[in-house]
Amino acid sequence: MRRMAAPDSPAHAPHGPLPEGGSVRPITRWGTDVMHRPQRQVTAFDDDLRALAADMVATMYAADGVGLAACQVGVDLAMYVFDCPDESGERTVGVVCNPVLTLPEGKDRHLDDAEEGCLSYPGAFVGCARPDFASVTGVGLDGEPVTFSGNGLLARCLQHETDHTVGTVFGDRLPTKARKRLTKEMERSADEYPLGWPA
Repeated sequence: MRRMAAPDSPAHAPHGPLPEGGSVRPITRWGTDVMHRPQRQVTAFDDDLRALAADMVATMYAADGVGLAACQVGVDLAMYVFDCPDESGERTVGVVCNPVLTLPEGKDRHLDDAEEGCLSYPGAFVGCARPDFASVTGVGLDGEPVTFSGNGLLARCLQHETDHTVGTVFGDRLPTKARKRLTKEMERSADEYPLGWPA
């Protein structure tokens, strides 16, 4: 998911800091098969997984993102990394493998129609209605249970990245007119994001 404002607060890391020392990889674009199918569950919590997560973190920051799923670097695994602020501006960082999303229902469900962007469809933003609060459970890089929840952009990020793990891109959630507007914005910005970006 694309960052819309620079981070300006310390990060909250309830399950530990993000892995460091990774290499920046090219970001996979919408239309690539791996982006549009459910991802394999993570079953091996080993050095290879940690190295992948470190590469994902490096790539997310290089692309100025707030979240990045494994499929966005071409890897068929249900996991993502994120560094994203909530409504108050507090940043939360984390890694989630095999995420399960929980959203408010009934009278507790309120939609936020803020703009959204995706690193795999760079240069374009459009309004996308999503619940204004979200919780995700899953496991971390060592297989330990993790839980993250929040409002504002963090809620949107948790939903956006969990969608990636089931093969959904946010354009799939848009009405035709909004999707066409998103496509036009992306095409206008294409020269700024050549294939291989941000590596």
